[in-house]
Amino acid sequence: MSGLVVLVGAPGSGKTTVGLKLAQRLGVAFRDVDHDIEAAQGKPISDIFVDDGEPYFRELEHQGVLDALAEHSGVLSLGGGAVLDERTREALRGHTVVWLVVSAADAASRVGLGANRPVLAMNPRATMKFLLDQRTPLYDEVSTIEVDTAGRSADEIAEGLADFLEARS
Repeated sequence: MSGLVVLVGAPGSGKTTVGLKLAQRLGVAFRDVDHDIEAAQGKPISDIFVDDGEPYFRELEHQGVLDALAEHSGVLSLGGGAVLDERTREALRGHTVVWLVVSAADAASRVGLGANRPVLAMNPRATMKFLLDQRTPLYDEVSTIEVDTAGRSADEIAEGLADFLEARS
């Protein structure tokens, strides 16, 4: 496999977990835009939301995606809301973008009470349904590959995706 693989999906879809396993399986580096932002800002995303507001975070996120797309050639995980920015969606065009599809119930159970996920802090299940209703068309717009995560472990998803990507290249 050569080139960049970008993972998108809702919180709890497995972007980081699957991404790490996929990168290892493919023998490439893994990068997470959320982790880049936290390192650059010196604080967790939940604190950025509280201290600086969501618009400020979304601008950091957009710039982080642009930087990662320009600098990285392995597996890249984007935050669940990165696709909300039209400029980010445009920047993803021409890349291999994998949408890890997850149901609202599965996502809510995976993220728990969402203490470290600011957009899910209140009523995670209802919020997750709202986020999926809002973002599903956007994930669909940017993705070149869709992977249903229901009933599959991160290892199974990463293996299947690696096999698919290797056969395609």
